[in-house]
Amino acid sequence: MLTEASTYDELYRNFRWDIPERFNMATACCDRYADGTDRLALIYVDEDGATTRTSFDEVAEASRRFANVLKADGLSRGDRVAVFLSQSLELPIAHLAAFRSGMISIPLFALFGEDALEFRLSNSEAKAIVTDQSGWEKLKKIRDRLPALNNIYVIGDRAPAGTKPFWSSLKAASSDFTTVDTSRDDPALIIYTSGTTGNPKGALHAHRVVLGHLPNVEMCHNFLPRPGDLMWTPADWAWIGGLINALLAFWYHGIPLVGHRARKFEPQAAMAMMAELSIRNTFLPPTALKLMRQAGVKNPGVKLRSIFTGGESLGGELLGWVRETFGIDAHEVFGQTECNLVIGSNSNLFPLRPGSMGKATPGFDVRIVNDKGEELPRGERGVIGVRQPCPCTMIEYWKNPEATAKKYAGEFLLTGDLGVQDADGYFWYVSREDDVITTAGYRVGPSEIEHTLMKHPAVAMSAVVGIPDPIRTESIKAWIVLRPGFAASDELAREIQEFVKVQLAAHEYPRFVQFADTLPMTATGKVLRRELRALG
Repeated sequence: MLTEASTYDELYRNFRWDIPERFNMATACCDRYADGTDRLALIYVDEDGATTRTSFDEVAEASRRFANVLKADGLSRGDRVAVFLSQSLELPIAHLAAFRSGMISIPLFALFGEDALEFRLSNSEAKAIVTDQSGWEKLKKIRDRLPALNNIYVIGDRAPAGTKPFWSSLKAASSDFTTVDTSRDDPALIIYTSGTTGNPKGALHAHRVVLGHLPNVEMCHNFLPRPGDLMWTPADWAWIGGLINALLAFWYHGIPLVGHRARKFEPQAAMAMMAELSIRNTFLPPTALKLMRQAGVKNPGVKLRSIFTGGESLGGELLGWVRETFGIDAHEVFGQTECNLVIGSNSNLFPLRPGSMGKATPGFDVRIVNDKGEELPRGERGVIGVRQPCPCTMIEYWKNPEATAKKYAGEFLLTGDLGVQDADGYFWYVSREDDVITTAGYRVGPSEIEHTLMKHPAVAMSAVVGIPDPIRTESIKAWIVLRPGFAASDELAREIQEFVKVQLAAHEYPRFVQFADTLPMTATGKVLRRELRALG
């Protein structure tokens, strides 16, 4: 998408979008490289360290077969297909099958619990889901409450009763499938994003979304592709950062990826794997970099060409550690699920300024605006806004026209994040306009956690906030008012934490629980989270 330049000003000034009218992500990110040459697409590393290599030819054929499975099982264009898996070969096969069928895929985080799953599957009216045995254990408890979900494909040696075997079904299907002719604006996937009020919102994206990501990915990875490029990220492929920024953007360029399903991020193991496989490009969230620094990792043979990071500012100390450890700079980015990668950095184009997110991505007009979408002077704090239209902006929030309308003001999409742009064009993040918690690279909405807490028999009222954490950026803290007959105790706090882990998600449980007699509220009954944050 970019024509390489030696200065940012030249790169930005000369950029022009080239978005074809007819476009399908399965064709662009896979089929172009499935030319019979066995070009490498994926190196999968299992938990024991064994590797499996899969070509674009094999991925294309498997996704065509699964597209035929979906069609035979009654799904048609526009139907929703959920993908409830962590990094794996099956994950892109399922997404690509949906794309080539004109269906809409829904990535779901493997650590989601029953509540999180039920809302997303119910709201989207998903007709099919691909998962593994651990996913099925959660799914079977809520299946009766999901009347639209008629097709459950399970990966593994056997399919439990009432489900269908993924690989057996796929292998029995024809490998001939003609990809649906889609426009760039046809819907392709729904990625649910958490907010602070109400339920999570589904950002509906079109096939063009991958093209909208390319300028930033190419700039911040120091231009793509290069001979020997090989991409890896510990970020889960269920989020936009893993699925689009990493998997689909790199496959668009025919660059292979490393997939690895780790139980948790292990800094020493990550370094060893990067060295052993000669990984050249990586997306390492700030939390991963902090954990690596904390572990005192050394660099025995890691030769990265690019480090992409985002979600929070690294700061001068961590930027310096990255440069000393890897010999290159970490390039920060900024964006959100609804309109991603609008700001970025590249130290070869302009000097990094610790604490800054960088400058506007080529092709994006990013300004600081007020809540009416009116531009503010340089140096003044306001909402980070992105002038529309732009290719990576969502079509809408799924089934939520009111929230969609609130996302825009004048010519701008409002990110909801507050920032400042200095005289030299650098953007500086100030704070969130809402109460979304950034913890270990995840953006977590307190409302969803509060809803789950309220299901516990001991909880009368609850409020969830983020509190500063040197490793995770923020930790989740729950303030809880108990029902009569329950007494505050460490044992009850642990019980409530475990309840949220199981019901919602392991990354969304409150690491701190504080019991209180009352919660600070407005006259209309809204919890004043800012007062709770001030208490720490």
